[in-house]
Amino acid sequence: MYDNRRRLLPPTGALAAFVAAARHESFSRAGAEVGLTQSAVSRQIAQLEDWLQLALFRRKGRRVELTPEGRAYAESVGPALDRIRSATEAALNRRSDREVAIATLPSFGMRWLAPRLAGLTARHPDIIVNFAARSFPFSFSDEPFDAAIHFGLPDWPGARHDLLFREEAILVCSPAQLARSPIEQAEDVLRWPLLIQSSRASAWARWLRAAGVSAVPPAPSGSFEQFLMLAQAAAAGAGAVLIPRFLIEPELASGVLVSPLDIPLASDEAYYLVSPAEVPESRALRHVRQWILEEAAASSAG
Repeated sequence: MYDNRRRLLPPTGALAAFVAAARHESFSRAGAEVGLTQSAVSRQIAQLEDWLQLALFRRKGRRVELTPEGRAYAESVGPALDRIRSATEAALNRRSDREVAIATLPSFGMRWLAPRLAGLTARHPDIIVNFAARSFPFSFSDEPFDAAIHFGLPDWPGARHDLLFREEAILVCSPAQLARSPIEQAEDVLRWPLLIQSSRASAWARWLRAAGVSAVPPAPSGSFEQFLMLAQAAAAGAGAVLIPRFLIEPELASGVLVSPLDIPLASDEAYYLVSPAEVPESRALRHVRQWILEEAAASSAG
């Protein structure tokens, strides 16, 4: 049976051209917005006027001006098109309820999450976890993530926080460089080039205080955003670094890096799994969250 409602739905291309032209009261500027030539916009508007049997614009030479009827139609149709665009974007971006998107600190993702992922796959083979690197907090309303790994205090706005574990940063350096310039006590690092991770600028001052040294450390010789870049620089002999122990276990085991002093640097900050507090937790995220918490507890115990 013929649905008479179909005749009340003009072509969406003509509607989009009309709304843009109504906003600018210019066919050329509307064309730039919707990707059409000025003449193509004019044809779309003429098609819509013919469909409606209604004059939407007055032509005044090269200028156009909305008629009262055109203005009223634009005020109604414009918000409706915006809602259609939003609904379409949401439909296109909607992930399967088997998928979870997690933002992770790059080094944490490479050294802690990725090696453990096989365990999650074995437990929940139907769940797909998509990881992406993010170094700094963001708004969950602006980014398409279900959760994130955060290092710091439990102060991510609008998020629930699950404590994973705290970290201990240790002094490490190249064994070849250590042979040339031994570090037998904490003061000896003051003779070395000191490298830092960019978000931990005060780490050397805090480490020296923890070691009972009152001297102020020299200005850093280099700064790196990611810990694994910092580790590579240290392994190449660029200087001494402070890195969380769990991130460089492979380098310590292979001897690429060595730790000459057992003076760990503790912190009140910690790693957290954060997720938006106002968004209901999906089944997939609930399973992933439980798995991450169990892995964190096991690694802390170990």
